[in-house]
Formats: sequence, C-alpha cells, structure tokens
Amino acid sequence: MVKNLIFWLFITVILMSIFQNFSSTDVSNSKIDYSTFLSEVNEDQVRSVHIHGRVLHVTRKDSNKYVTYIPIHDPKLLDNLLTKNVKVIGEIPEEPSLIASVFISWFPMLLLIGVWIFFMRQMQMGGGKGAMSFGKSKARMLSEDQIKTTFKDVAGCDEAKEEVSELVEYLKEPSRFQKLGGKIPKGILMVGPPGTGKTLLAKAIAGEAKVPFFTISGSDFVEMFVGVGASRVRDMFEHSRKSAPCIIFIDEIDAVGRQRGTGLGGGHDEREQTLNQMLVEMDGFDGNEGVILIAATNRPDVLDPALLRPGRFDRQVIVALPDIRGREQILKVHMRKVPLSKDVDAMIIARGTPGFSGADLANLINEAALFAARLNHRVVSMIELEKAKDKIMMGSERRSMVMSDFQKESTAYHEAGHVIIGRLVPEHDPAHKVTIIPRGRALGITFFLPESDTLSISRQKLESQISTLYGGRLAEEIIYGTQKVSTGAFNDIKVATSLARNMVTQWGFSEKLGPLLYSEEEGEIFLGRSVSKSKNMSDETARIIDEEVKLLIEANYNRARNILNENIDILHSMKNALIKYETIDSFQIDDLMARKKVRDPQGWNETNVNK
Repeated sequence: MVKNLIFWLFITVILMSIFQNFSSTDVSNSKIDYSTFLSEVNEDQVRSVHIHGRVLHVTRKDSNKYVTYIPIHDPKLLDNLLTKNVKVIGEIPEEPSLIASVFISWFPMLLLIGVWIFFMRQMQMGGGKGAMSFGKSKARMLSEDQIKTTFKDVAGCDEAKEEVSELVEYLKEPSRFQKLGGKIPKGILMVGPPGTGKTLLAKAIAGEAKVPFFTISGSDFVEMFVGVGASRVRDMFEHSRKSAPCIIFIDEIDAVGRQRGTGLGGGHDEREQTLNQMLVEMDGFDGNEGVILIAATNRPDVLDPALLRPGRFDRQVIVALPDIRGREQILKVHMRKVPLSKDVDAMIIARGTPGFSGADLANLINEAALFAARLNHRVVSMIELEKAKDKIMMGSERRSMVMSDFQKESTAYHEAGHVIIGRLVPEHDPAHKVTIIPRGRALGITFFLPESDTLSISRQKLESQISTLYGGRLAEEIIYGTQKVSTGAFNDIKVATSLARNMVTQWGFSEKLGPLLYSEEEGEIFLGRSVSKSKNMSDETARIIDEEVKLLIEANYNRARNILNENIDILHSMKNALIKYETIDSFQIDDLMARKKVRDPQGWNETNVNK
C-alpha cells in the first residue's frame, strides 16, 4: 500500500514539473496585440524592450509593463526602435540539454510503459505480494500473542476437547512424549456439521499451547495455472518448519482433498497436483519437528483415502452438534458479551433449541441483543431471547398480513386442538408456546419444548405425535363441520402419514408384518430431497402395508377426536385466549388445561394487540 502511494506521488510530481516548464511564460504582465505596440513606439511611449525570440517584454515610460508577440519576422522593427530611442535588450534563448530533450520527448512513452508494468504486476499478484510471489503461500500467520482464544471460549464439545488436549501438552513439552518413544499424530481431521466450532477449537489449541497459528482455506491452494497450488503447499510447509512448534489449520480441505479418479471435481490436474504435493509434504514431516496439521471438513466421505491413512490425517475428531447441556454452556459463553437481566435462564433456551449449532446459538444471542437495542433497553431479558428464538426457528412475524375474523378464529381453534391433544396424550413433549400470528407461510404455530434431547423414540410417543398432528384438523371439523375444514392441515397430514409408514416399514411396529425392513432410505437425492426406496415386495405385501398404515392413523385419529369432544370447553377457552392475546405461553396453557382464569402474559399490553 505504501509503495503504491509513493509511486503515484512520484508520477504526480513529474507531471506537475513538466507542465510548469511548458507553461513558464510570464503571465504577471498584461498582453496586448502587436499593432498597438507599434503605435505606442511611433508615439514615443515605449522606454525599453526585452526580446525573447518572438516574445517582447515591453516597459512603457509610465513604468507599466506588458507582453506582445511578433506574428511574423519584422526586419524593420529594430531600426524603428532605435530611431525612437527605445532601449533594446536581447537575451540568448535557453536551450534544454540533450538529456532533458530526450526525456521530454520520450516521457509520454515511458509513462505509458510504467503504467502498463504497474497494472501487470497488480494482475499477477492475485491477492499475494507481487509477481515473484505468485506461488507463495496465502496462509495467514497469527503469532502466539495475537491468539486470545482458549478452551474456556469453546463449549459444547467436551469429548473433542479431551481428544485434542494432548496436542497442547505435546506442543508445550514434546520431550515428555519422546522419552517413551511416543509420536504425536501429524494430522488431525475435524469432522462435523457447519457451525459446530471446528475452527474455534483449532484456534483454542494454539491459544492454549502459545504457538504460532497458520490458517488457510483449501480453495486458496487451487489456481487456474497448473503447479501453483503445489508451489504454495511447499512454501507453506517451509515457513511452518521455520516457526516450529506451530499449528497449520486448513479449513474446508475437501476443496483440494477430494478423492482422485472418481470424476468429482472434473479431474482437475491442478487440484490433483496440489493434493499429491500435500501428501508428499506430510510424509516428509519428521516426528520431532513440532508442526501439527489440523484440517476441517463437513464432508469426510469425499476425501481421498491417501489423506486418511496412518501417518497423515490418522486421527479424526468428531465435532458434533451440541446436546442440551452443551447448548447451555455455549449460550453462557456468548451471554458473557451482553448485559442480561436476572430473569434469563440459559437452560430454558437450550431446551427450546434442539439441533442448533454453536453458530446458531451465537446468532440467537445477537438477535436478542438487536431486539433489546431497538427498544432502547439497557439489558437483554428473557422476552428478547424468546423473540429471537422464535424468529430463527419459525421466521419473522407477519403482522402486516390481513386476516378476517373467521380466519383468525379458525386458526385459533386449529392451534388449540394441537395443544390440547399434546397435553393429554402420553409421552408427548409439553407445549411451550402457541401463536396465531402468521410466521413464514404458516398462519399459526404451536411450539412443543422437549424436556431433554431425544436419542430414541418409543412406539407410544410416536403414536402420541400422530394424534397431536391431527388435533388441528379435528378441532376445525368438530367446530365447523366436515364441509368447512381448511387445507391448513396439509403439512400435519404429510408428517403423520410419513411417521405411520416408517413405523410399519422400517421400525417393525406392525403386528401383522412383524419386525422386518420393507423400505430403506438409500440417500439418493432427487430435486433436492432424500428419496426413500422400497425394497422388492409383492403386491399383497404392499396392500397389507397400506392397510396397516391406515389402521394406525385411524386409531390415533379417533383417539384425538374423543379427547377433543371430552374437553370441548377447554377448546373454546383456549380459542378465546388466543384471540385476545395472539400468543400464549406455557403457564397460560396450564391455567387453561386446569380450567382456571388465564393470567396475562409478561409484558402484555392491551393497546398493542391488533383488534
């Protein structure tokens, strides 16, 4: 940056000096035409004349000065001036030196060549340091003083931290391992879904060990020119050896480490040469060099087997999605950065965010802080955290959508049906919140909060889920009749049918068919969705499967109908509460199910309700 600035300043100074030389004419005096000058000479008003070629600097007898120009050669001018007693002063014209003449004549061409060279160097840099550094590594080095991340900043992956903790001990005291002949793994491959903290964990290893940290992406090695990636790999390993002990971290290594010979990536020669060079460099590592290579990917299935053999990436660390306890710890880490009110409970948020990664939880805290800032609050409360969670999971509220009174009432009955069935069937997750405010494409949403992470599901719980899914449609049918049932239960029917079919064909929950596998998900992708293919079976078996699925759904459908008919008063009360408040929480649902008066929600104000 500084070199570029100096270059352009130098060019600017030269241009200004040349323009100054070309425009060196004295413009301090006024200019008059040549005929006026001759008239003044004849009238005896001129005292002296300085002759510079065809330019005349004239001084009048009243001491005024001006400049005039001789348009053509005038041989009588000198005689005329002497006749009028005008003082004539002649000066030898200054001629530029040979070097200056050559420079002035060639300057435009030299300037053009210089600009061309400058832009060619910029194009060859490609984000590097210059034309000669085209094959240099793009790895960015962080010194031990620049890395502030430690294991305290990483939560939700205790098993992964335990696996990599010995790397820290080795980098601090390598002799302790070498005395017994032990060799630390040269390569660590971190595998896990996006956002689970693979990069953060690698940086924490360097922060704990207080060693330099080289970071680069797999795509930074591959260029359109064959051999550049291999050159960058060699340069990166060379620099890392000079800084040993240190850590090299390659993010998204699948960009360069895809399996060779499978056609994935188009058989790119540059990519394969880069991978070959990386394999060679890892083989060339001396066990005592103190350089550890860490790579991250969320697609280990596409990596070349040569990368995963012992001696290279011979240890895989699984960084999975956090469980409920891990989510609580991650939330507490991110909550340190924002001021919180006393009502905030990280465990409640953790229970309501199954399947969230560390990045999702960080985004949740940030959204909550933005909600609080919009309202000019000094602290982030549980209300903002719940709003942020609802926004991430269910989409933003669409309060601008105009719903008729009948649509609002029908949606309230529909969601109330889900809540009542979910509360009264066994082993179902408790309802945490229900709203009739449109979010995304849904007119209303019922949110069930699991008590803990689900590892396996019993048959009873699956059947309870099917009954709950049909609760919304049944509520509309009971209140308005079969002719006025809406299409709002489309997704409920789809999910319930899929559950029932899987119970019969995959999970062995059919007494007639027994615990046999009749269909399996082979992972084929069609139109962006995973397709489940049925195994070869007879028409009679397929007919029995359809009958079993229908019987399973009808049994739970009838159970849900009976529950709603027995609690029709709660259905009406919950509808009225939803119309009034638009959103009701778990404690209000408890009041309704106990047939008590419904308490107002926290922070509720009647003036803010759309009537």
